[in-house]
Amino acid sequence: MVSGNAAVLSIPAQWADITPAWMTTAISRRHPDAQVAEVRLLLNDDGTNRRARFGLTYSSGSGPATVFAKAESDTPQIREAHVRNGNMFNEPLLLNSEVSLPIEHPFAYMAVIDEPGLNYLIVMEDLVARGADPRNVMRPLSVDQVASGVRGLARLHGHYWNRVANHPALEWVQPFLPTQGWQAPMKDGIRAGIERTKRVLPGAVTKLSGEELQSLWSRYIGSLTKGPQTLLHGDPHVGNSYILPDGEVGFLDWQVVRSGNWSLDVGYFIQSALTEEDRQRSEVDLLEEYRISLGIMSGQCPSSEEAWLRYRASVAHGLIIWLVTAASTKQVHSPEICLEMVQRYAAAFAELDTPAALDLMRA
Repeated sequence: MVSGNAAVLSIPAQWADITPAWMTTAISRRHPDAQVAEVRLLLNDDGTNRRARFGLTYSSGSGPATVFAKAESDTPQIREAHVRNGNMFNEPLLLNSEVSLPIEHPFAYMAVIDEPGLNYLIVMEDLVARGADPRNVMRPLSVDQVASGVRGLARLHGHYWNRVANHPALEWVQPFLPTQGWQAPMKDGIRAGIERTKRVLPGAVTKLSGEELQSLWSRYIGSLTKGPQTLLHGDPHVGNSYILPDGEVGFLDWQVVRSGNWSLDVGYFIQSALTEEDRQRSEVDLLEEYRISLGIMSGQCPSSEEAWLRYRASVAHGLIIWLVTAASTKQVHSPEICLEMVQRYAAAFAELDTPAALDLMRA
């Protein structure tokens, strides 16, 4: 077992196996005087991961009234995908590194990693206690809210601009590459995803074969190692976002954290978080908001022209990932969410002429 602050803890087989003594140790770094008297399971919601919310009461000291826990999925198909894609331990490794993340995100009490067992467990703050409002594609963000998220991504990216490779606490971070692990399920997945979502797909998508769409994805992901490299959230679609009462937007689920070009995070977020109409009228301004919020030397900042070209190309990622997600036999997202996500990325793919943008980047 490996953990930053709770190495003595093992990972319970079931949520019901978490005892007051276990939870006392889990929260001890932030609440060293707290003694948990009772642990109550309030919510159990398993999808791409196992998730639970617990209520806590104390015999002495004080601590949070509720906490949130996240562990690896019990579903073999999902667990195999996480191993294949290199995503299994990224989030607990990031949390245990204790590096600065200058973006709104949940804080963790502890993270335990069981490498031989292909499992981990994170105990983190319950965002509901801060009044957070988790969003998904059926509840899109406003342009102002997306601007908040874009500024957060800019702070994160600017802080690690060309710094990830030489950062001793981040030496485990992988570059975002079109590996065989990512591509293995795409051939059949893209075809099946098109069949399930074809009623919302424009001709610009349906005229391309599954192999052609996969090639576009591979070309875009291959471009991420070119130019300035930074720390990427890696999966900041709207379903991994939340809004605080003051309007600040934060990001959940750091399992796909990578190094690479900034455009993956920014494009993936904007294109999923806004209605088509809001995206069309605001995406240029949002890219400028990102550029001016990076806080780096002007000579290092991508130009408006480069930012626009990379943004156009970035749709290849969102479209292909959500076509494959829509095709999954293990529905970790509802069919209506998958359909809406595919529709948003597909509309952007057609309007922004993503294939032409990728050709220009290669020229």
